[in-house]
Amino acid sequence: METLLVLTNLPDEESARRLAAHLVGERLAACVNILAPCRSVYRWEGRIEDAAEVPVLIKTVPGRYADLEAAIQSLHPYELPEIIAVPIAHGLPGYLAWVAAETAASPTNPC
Repeated sequence: METLLVLTNLPDEESARRLAAHLVGERLAACVNILAPCRSVYRWEGRIEDAAEVPVLIKTVPGRYADLEAAIQSLHPYELPEIIAVPIAHGLPGYLAWVAAETAASPTNPC
């Protein structure tokens, strides 16, 4: 069973919590980890920026990715949010099955 780890960063914990609650509530993600704030240094519109951000780790399945990406874009306060999906090569089978079950369109109707 395929599983994805999706990464994004938000400007504060409140927006990270809102996004996480929406993604899990809509079954687009089985789990969202909200990590400790970090510093991000990047070039944006010709300037070097240095900003505090809150990284989040999102666990989902490929069949839910398009909807998850659209939800992140619609709820994210950034003009161009980082959204990166990494396939999970290996994992505890029971955990991966749980991710698949929790991201099914409904509890009894898997994607």
